[in-house]
Amino acid sequence: MQSKILIVGGGAGGLELACKLGRKLGPQAVTLVDSRLFHIWKPSLHEVAAGTLDVHQEGLSYQMLAHDNGFTFVYGPMLALDAAQRQLTVGAIYSGDSDDHARREQVLPERRIGYESLVLAVGSTSNYFGVPGAAEHTISLNATEDAERFRLTLLKLLTQAELQKSTRPEAGVDIVIIGGGATGVELAAELREASGVYAAYGFRQLKAERDVRITLLEGAPRILAPLPEKVSTAALELLHQRAVKVVTDTRVTAIGADAVTAGDTVYPAQIVVWAAGIKAPDFLAQLGLPTVKSGQLDVDARLAVKGHAGIYALGDCAACAGPDGKLVPPRAQAAHQQADYLAAHLLRRQQGRPPQQRPYVYRDYGSLVSFGQTTSVGSLMGSLKGLSWFVDGMVARLMYVSLHLMHHRAVLGTVRTAVLALARFLIKRSTPLVKLH
Repeated sequence: MQSKILIVGGGAGGLELACKLGRKLGPQAVTLVDSRLFHIWKPSLHEVAAGTLDVHQEGLSYQMLAHDNGFTFVYGPMLALDAAQRQLTVGAIYSGDSDDHARREQVLPERRIGYESLVLAVGSTSNYFGVPGAAEHTISLNATEDAERFRLTLLKLLTQAELQKSTRPEAGVDIVIIGGGATGVELAAELREASGVYAAYGFRQLKAERDVRITLLEGAPRILAPLPEKVSTAALELLHQRAVKVVTDTRVTAIGADAVTAGDTVYPAQIVVWAAGIKAPDFLAQLGLPTVKSGQLDVDARLAVKGHAGIYALGDCAACAGPDGKLVPPRAQAAHQQADYLAAHLLRRQQGRPPQQRPYVYRDYGSLVSFGQTTSVGSLMGSLKGLSWFVDGMVARLMYVSLHLMHHRAVLGTVRTAVLALARFLIKRSTPLVKLH
C-alpha cells in the first residue's frame, strides 16, 4: 500500500489533520493509522469514567469519519519505521481478549505502508516518575478502555458497599486521585456530581458525600498550578463545596493494592487514579529518530523531525520550542493549532506550491476546567500580552462545551453537526444520567 500523506495517531491533532487533508486531497492521498476503531475527545474521558457520558454515544467511528471526510483508515498498531525506505509497518489485529495469539483468530495481517510524507501524532502515556506500585495499582485516563475500567470498578465497589452497609455502617468507597491538574480536578468534580445520582439506581443506603470519599493529592503548593492563582482558588473552593478532600504540597512515595502512602500519611484507597504527569510513548526511542530527554521527538520550528526530510510530529509526542525557547505545552489547543499549520504546509506541498516560510507559533487562548454539567472555571487570554480574564459559572461552562463543538466541527466539517451536539448537551444538562451497565 502507498499513501502520499500517512498520519499515525487519531487523537485530536492527528484526526483533525486527516479530515482537513482528506476533504481536499481524497483517500488515495491521505491515510490515517490507529490501533483503535473509535475516537473520543480526550478531555471527555473523565465524564466517561464517572459514568455521566456514554462512550458508545460519544465515540466517533474512524471508518465513518474516513468515508465522510475522504481519507483511508488503517486499523492496527504502529510496529516499526524504515525511514530510509519511507515505509511503516502496521501490526496484525486478532479477535478476542486473550494475549495468546495462538488461541486467537487473525482478523487483519501485518501490513506495510509506503509514504511520501509521514506525520506522527501518537500522543502521550503516563509518567509514573518511579513511584513504587504506580504502574500496577493505578488507572490513568489515557484512553477509553481506561475510563471504562474505572467506571466498572466503581460500580462493583458501590454495589459491595451497599450490600455491606447493614452490617458495616462505615462501608463506602475510597477514591484517591493523584495529580491536581485539569484531569484530576475535573474527575473529582464529575465523580461527586455523579455519586449524588447513584441512589436513583438502587444504592439506597449510600450517601454520596459521606460514603463516596474522594481525596485529591497534589505535589505543588496549589492545584492547577500552571493556571492563574485566581482560577486555582476558585477551583479549590468548588471542590470543598463538593466535599472533596484536597491535600497539596505532598509527594506520593508508594502505592499499594488498598492504600496510597505520601510521606508519613497513609490514605485508604480502593481506586487510585494517576493524573500526575505524562511522557512520550517509549517506542518512539526505538524508531531511529531524534528525541529529547523527555522522550518526545525533536522537531524544528516547522514541526519537521530534525534530520529526516518528509517526517513531521505534532501534539504531545513532539518537542517543539517556541521563539522564547520554551517547549509548547501538551494541550489540546496546541495539537489543534499544529494540525492547522501542517494541513496548510502539506497541502501546499501536494499542490506543488512553495512551502510556507513562517514557523509554527503557539498561541495560548487560556484554559477552562469543567466542574460537572453546570459550571466551569478558567481564564481567557487577551490579544495583549499578559492580559487575561477570569470566567466561571454557566458562561464558562458554555465556553468549555464550545471547545468540544469546535473539535467536532473540525472532524465532521459541518455547522449542522455543531448545532446537533449543542442540542444534545442541553438535553443532557436538563436530564442528568449516570451510566451503570
